[in-house]
Amino acid sequence: GGTRRMSAVPLPLPTTLARPGGVDATYAERAAPGSRGQLVDRFGRVHRDLRISLTDRCSLRCTYCMPEQGVEWLAKSSILTTDEIVRVAGVLASLGIVEVRLTGGEPLLRRDIVDVVRRVAAIEGVAGPLEVSMTTNGLKLPELAEPLREAGLARVNVSIDTLRRDRFAELTRRDRLDDVLSGIRAARRAGFAPLKLNAVPMRGVNDDEIVDLVQFAVDNGAQMRFIEQMPLDAGHTWSRSEMVDAGEILDKLTRRFTLTPIGERGSSPSQDYLVDGGPTTVGLIASVSAPFCGACDRVRLTADGQIRNCLFAREESDLLPLLRGAEGSSPADDDAIADLLRRSIAGKRAGHGIDDPGFLQPQRPMSAIGG
Repeated sequence: GGTRRMSAVPLPLPTTLARPGGVDATYAERAAPGSRGQLVDRFGRVHRDLRISLTDRCSLRCTYCMPEQGVEWLAKSSILTTDEIVRVAGVLASLGIVEVRLTGGEPLLRRDIVDVVRRVAAIEGVAGPLEVSMTTNGLKLPELAEPLREAGLARVNVSIDTLRRDRFAELTRRDRLDDVLSGIRAARRAGFAPLKLNAVPMRGVNDDEIVDLVQFAVDNGAQMRFIEQMPLDAGHTWSRSEMVDAGEILDKLTRRFTLTPIGERGSSPSQDYLVDGGPTTVGLIASVSAPFCGACDRVRLTADGQIRNCLFAREESDLLPLLRGAEGSSPADDDAIADLLRRSIAGKRAGHGIDDPGFLQPQRPMSAIGG
């Protein structure tokens, strides 16, 4: 039958696609042809999704991400060149990566961002050219949306945590809400579809705007996605008791909208729902309350050449000596790079362990890891 309007009863939140100890057979079967046996960890997870941080710098100072002052930026000499980024992405593409998301900091601060997109989008993977997307604060989209689209950028996610100008200025420490809204309009004009909007609900800060943000997305032909606040803030002040979890978000939304779950999410971090029958959807990324580690297919490359096999990893694998040569030696060949990548993935843990008594927040904040 049809859908019925929900009141305050939360809809189900699938916790994982995986069976205990590994990934189910249907997930493995969905892996790209040729990727099996290459970037597969000891739990059977096939890695197809690469996140590349292009810079740790940002034009905003969101309170849940960066301090207002005193940020220790990465040394300029350690930032990967575009040639190095393209080389690593090419090796990873040969190992089964099919999607690349460019992040930061703020990726649009990179002066050669259009060239980066063009070159990465031209890399041939096991299933054709890499699909390139980006997460941005949107400030520079008015001038860059069209060139990025022409360069091959497939999708864009714009972060917007509030629709109130005073609150935006307080939350980001910059009075730039109008610029973000202009960026969203520019992304629509450039033809990015689906256009996704990201928000982090925070108790006592913007949790009273959850319904308003979804209505804004509906009115602007976009898809809203809410991300649980994670322990990745620079000040290490995150508290689970203060976090607005996905169940609470659903409770607020189902009082206003009819939400219909959309099938299995596979390796996607977002559980999506049709809003009032569609076509608009809303997604919930419950990284803390309903981890999806069992289906994780991501590997991360930081702006300074570190490979991270988990967003919450406290260990990294340094590619710079291989890319540039160490102590007078020549740069390594692609086989050596591929070997380090395989070893990094082989060491991936079963889950992020936020609920473990011994959990330690990564030393790097989100701005330095990449979203």
